[in-house]
Amino acid sequence: MKMEIPNIESSRLVLRAFKQSDADDVHALLADGSIADTTFLIPKSYTKEMAEDWISTHQSEFEKRTGVTFAIVLKEASKLVGAISLIRIEEDHQAELGYWIGKEFWGKGICTEAAKLILEYGFRDIGVLRIYARHMTRNPASGKVLQNIGMKREGCLRKHLKKWGSLEDIEMYGALFEEWKDDNH
Repeated sequence: MKMEIPNIESSRLVLRAFKQSDADDVHALLADGSIADTTFLIPKSYTKEMAEDWISTHQSEFEKRTGVTFAIVLKEASKLVGAISLIRIEEDHQAELGYWIGKEFWGKGICTEAAKLILEYGFRDIGVLRIYARHMTRNPASGKVLQNIGMKREGCLRKHLKKWGSLEDIEMYGALFEEWKDDNH
């Protein structure tokens, strides 16, 4: 029996599985390179075919319990605005949080709202004990999202990532289930 990626909702968002029909929207959101500039895995020139290939990996990762990726959709407009994932899931241990939001939707609290939902999903439904995240030091807005959802800064990995020929410092954040549970009950 096929496992289904669940829908998770807040007052204004739906986190849902990506569909192949979302590839055009993903391509449009990632086309200008602004998001790719401050993310680890998105290439500078992002094609519709890349979006299709990426979407096609989600179900198998979910079924293998190694990752789960959600489309972030504005509920009222049914508009895809970004993606949020838990990847590198290690059963009964930890997972890495990652996300991106289309540039026109920056600064509206969407990412923080989606990240709160997926943090709860990771702790309650997947059962991990730790969720960690990282961002480039030159992208402090991403760090603000992590702080807003209660993650704690764990350190800086200096010149840790080579991105487009430049060495980048990476900020590390983490959240532990027991701390999250205490703050959310």
